[in-house]
This record gives sequence, structure tokens and C-alpha cells, in this order.
Amino acid sequence: MANVIKLRKGLDINLKGKASQEFMSVKEPGFYALVPEDFTGITPKVVVKEQEYVMAGGPLFIDKNHPELKFVSPVSGVVTSVERGARRKVLNIVVEAAAEQDYEEFGKKNVSSLNGESVKAALLEAGMFAFIRQRPYDVIADPTMYLKAIFVSAFDSNPLAPDFEFVLKGEEANFQTGLDALSKMAKTYLSISVKQKATALTQAKNVTINAFDGPNPAGNVGVQINHISPIVKGETVWTISPEAVIFIGRLFNTGRVDMTRKVAVTGSEVLKPAYCKLKVGALLTNVFSGNVSSGKGDLRYISGNVLTGKKVSPNAFLGAFDSQLTVIPEGDDIHEMLGWIMPRFNQFSVNRSYFSWLLGNNKEYVLDARIKGGERHMIMSNEYDRVFPMDIFPEYLVKAIIAGDIDRMEALGIYEVAPEDFALCEFVCSSKVEVQRIVRAGLDMLRAEMA
Repeated sequence: MANVIKLRKGLDINLKGKASQEFMSVKEPGFYALVPEDFTGITPKVVVKEQEYVMAGGPLFIDKNHPELKFVSPVSGVVTSVERGARRKVLNIVVEAAAEQDYEEFGKKNVSSLNGESVKAALLEAGMFAFIRQRPYDVIADPTMYLKAIFVSAFDSNPLAPDFEFVLKGEEANFQTGLDALSKMAKTYLSISVKQKATALTQAKNVTINAFDGPNPAGNVGVQINHISPIVKGETVWTISPEAVIFIGRLFNTGRVDMTRKVAVTGSEVLKPAYCKLKVGALLTNVFSGNVSSGKGDLRYISGNVLTGKKVSPNAFLGAFDSQLTVIPEGDDIHEMLGWIMPRFNQFSVNRSYFSWLLGNNKEYVLDARIKGGERHMIMSNEYDRVFPMDIFPEYLVKAIIAGDIDRMEALGIYEVAPEDFALCEFVCSSKVEVQRIVRAGLDMLRAEMA
């Protein structure tokens, strides 16, 4: 039986617009793009030219510091553009999908007959290593580093997050093959929710299973690492999403790169919240067309969830690590007079400032993208600690990062964290501090200092 870890700190935000467990049909997007910015910590070097034909699984760019680290096309077709920004920064590489798909053939492999180095080499060759992140620093993993362990979180506790048990249906064999491959490289921990009952999760082989019980952010892999095997200075662990584990399983079982995801289209402004099948980097125009509300003011489109996702346009591309799309009101058309003093039954409040808490935990809320205030001095009110279930003092760590005190940052546990671990801190922050941005800057500062 899995070891059960109970978490008490955290906060569940019950939003309107959860995806129903059914699929909606989406017309083939036609265009796909890889955005180097999605792959934190790399320096991209483009290896294709415009109008060049690429195969599905063929490299589009590599990392200058680790040329063996490839970032491959999700489809075969013609490279229509390599868009660059200031100082020739690569913004995205767009591929127009061919009518008939051609695949790079990497060959089927029996994972049980491979060793760790052979598995790593196969992942590097096929570009699957790009979906593995490392801690410390929360960047794309360095394939040359000594590895302590690998962590997979099989559930997401963020608002409106996709149900991985539904995503897993039909992919059980690929998921187990992916876990088998990871376990060849290092000890692998699989974290599940106590609510999950799928046999492919509760009886997964070649991994150590831990079950978590508690509110968001119980599904964050950083929280799980902190409670299972905390990181100290000099140690490196890898993290990988369960969807990417399926990608790896498909690679070994079929010999081809197939980056098709089951994506949850969610949010209060989505007319029919449901799942759809999209490849990484798919153009999102057809996903939103005709499926979002109109006449209610501006909308906020998010690739990801409302706490950690990225603001995008309705004609943007699906993020490389995202299995969720969210649409909520922007809120810029709302003008309140004495709004703070009026009794409220329809607005969410962390501190029970409104009477809506009397309606219980099952009430669904419609939240917009307003911050409702400007950034101000950070007050040590212990509000971060109430939603931060890690053995770390979040307010002190954030202040150490702002001060640029590297010794203090190390002592307070910066090696264990990622920006997403502070998403709820940012949500409840009465000082309106951009905590995730500060943590990202601190990790980048520390990584540059250690280089």
C-alpha cells in the first residue's frame, strides 16, 4: 500500500468551468510552433531554415551549451517562419503541417533490456529529454549532472486542472513503459492523490508510490519532493509531468515521436468546457472559435491554469508543458463604487471578508484577472505560510531574494523551490507582490553565480 502523506496547509479555489469528461472535435490546426522561452534555462540555436521540410521528431533547435539536447518538431511539414525579437532572440519556429505525416524512425526498444545510459541516449536522440526539468533552478535538465532521483506527480490540484485518470485512459501501457524507462536512470517516485483509483497508478511497477491528501498545492511536484526526499546543496533531481511520461512510453513502444496531449479547455467563459486532443505547439484558433462567450467585455486567454499559466492571444500556440487552456473575464470593464464595503455572496475571499463563505466549499466562483490594487510594501503577516505546505519560510526566502543575499537564500531552501510553488502565496498576497517573478529571478541569479 502506498505511503499516505497528509497536508493541511493550502487553498482550493473552486472556479466555474471545469472540463466535462468528454471530447470535443477540433479542426486540424494546420500550424505548430515551438517557443524556446517555454524551455527555461536553455540558449537556443536554430538548426533549420525557412521553407525547409522537417520530419515529425526532427530537430528545430538545440541548446548551445548542450548540443546533444534537441527540441524537435511535433509534426512534419515546412518551416514557414523563424521569428526573432530584440537582439535576435528566437521567439518561435512555426511549421505548417503536411497533409500526410512523415516520422523520424527511432526504432522500437524493449526497455527491460536497456541500461540507464542507453535510455538517456534514446531520449536525447528523439528530443524527449526536453520535457525533463531539474531542481535546483527549475530549468531543463542537464544530462551530464549526477542524478539523485526522478519525481513524477500524477495529479494536478490547481484550479480547473485536468483529471489525469481520464487522460490516462487508453495510455496505460505507454505510461508504464515511460515509468520503466525513467526507473532505469534513477530511483523514481510516483506521487498520486488519495482520490485516484486507477490500477495503472495505484499498482504502477518499478517506482515508489506516495499518496497525498490535502488542498492545493498538494499536486505540485516541489511540495512532494519536500515531503519525500528534500534536496540539499549539491544534489540534483529531475521532475517530469505524467503526460511527458506517456510521450516517452510511446517513443519506446512505437519508435516514433508522438506529442499528442489530451488538453482540458476550461474557464467560466468557455461555452462547453471539455477535452480535446492537440499536439504540443498547436495553433489555438480553432479551439476557441465559437466556444467562448461574447458580449461580456474582454477575455483573458491562458495557456495553463489561472495561477501559473501564461497569458496568450486566442491565436497563440499551445505551451510545450501545458495540458490546460483557461478563459476568464479580463475584468477591465468593471467599475465598482464602495465595492469593498458591500456584502457579497458571489465573490471568493480567502479571509472570509464576504458572506460567500457561508455557502460552503462547493460553490463555484467566477473570478476575473484583476489584481484589485497596486504593489506596496511587503508586510510580514504570515499569510504566505498558511498556504505554503513546505518546510520553508516563504516570506523570509522572498525577502532574501529581493535583497540578493545568496547565502541567506541557500539557508532558507531556494534549491528546493520553483516559481509555481509560490503561486498561492502570490494569490493571497495583500501587498500584490509578483512572488513568482521574484522567485524566478532568484533562481536565475543563483544559477548564474554557480556557473
